[in-house]
Amino acid sequence: MKAFIVKRYGKKEKLHLTEIAEPVVKENDVLVQVYSAGVNLLDSKIRNGEFKLILPYKMPLTLGHDVAGIVTKIGSKVSKFKVGDEVYSRPADHRIGTFAEYISINESDVALKPKNLTMEEAASIPLVGLTAWQALVEKANLKKGQKVFIQAGSGGVGTFAIQLAKHLGATVATTTSAANIDLVKSLGVDIIIDYKKENFETILKDYDVVLNSQDTKTLEKSLKILKPGGKIISISGPPDPDFAKEFGLSWMLKVILSLLSYRVRNNAKQLRVSYSFLFMKANGNQLSRITSLIDAGIIRPVMDKVFSFEATNEALTYVETGRAKGKVVVKVK
Repeated sequence: MKAFIVKRYGKKEKLHLTEIAEPVVKENDVLVQVYSAGVNLLDSKIRNGEFKLILPYKMPLTLGHDVAGIVTKIGSKVSKFKVGDEVYSRPADHRIGTFAEYISINESDVALKPKNLTMEEAASIPLVGLTAWQALVEKANLKKGQKVFIQAGSGGVGTFAIQLAKHLGATVATTTSAANIDLVKSLGVDIIIDYKKENFETILKDYDVVLNSQDTKTLEKSLKILKPGGKIISISGPPDPDFAKEFGLSWMLKVILSLLSYRVRNNAKQLRVSYSFLFMKANGNQLSRITSLIDAGIIRPVMDKVFSFEATNEALTYVETGRAKGKVVVKVK
């Protein structure tokens, strides 16, 4: 089968279109013919080697963390799916590889595709949807009437998180550029801050939750807008000791991550708020709950561009610019 592989870590490395063996289907796996694959900044970061200490991959590696397609084969112990099912998934770490014609995925990480979405739209959902769910529902336990600040509202995670937060009954603030104000307004945002003209830290105060996806400077400013007992959940780092424990990392890495996150954790403690790092995990059950919200019309996908499979490198380059409105997808079949 055809697949885009990366041969070594490096910022200047390109993905190479090549022929590789069709994946092996284990007893709990489903083989999915890939129709579309979402493109994420995480693909770029893994290629660059930014996660190689905590998430080491053997090279060559097929990248890609989002998939929508059709089940073509099932393992002997699979009970939830059958051949012909239209599904979508964020495969588990160490089993990624959606920039290919086929991928084998554990059935626990798969969900039936929302009925009213195209394959391209469905492929845009899993990674950002699960990230928003695990941040706002699992970690933040966001409640009706609370206030949440979601940074970069026009991005992939932002567009989904805004809709989920509004469904949960929260007041939502976000940052965006003037060009994307109408987009975030259409998603239900209550307070819009043009980050090129305004400073969010002088406008927002007494927030319950912050979803941080930006740099360290923005993270430190965000701590100050939380009320005592508030929570900041960061998907852009720095990783904290709880993450190291959850991932089962070595004592040396636990020490390193503890040092890397010491300043922000200490600042949070002094302000009487909590800091946590989120590295999203594959979860088919949560994805099924997201499917229900999409089928009910509560959440809609926000798409920017669809690239051809052959243009996967161009799609990744476009995502790296940070200018995408919503998600970028490659059409494989």
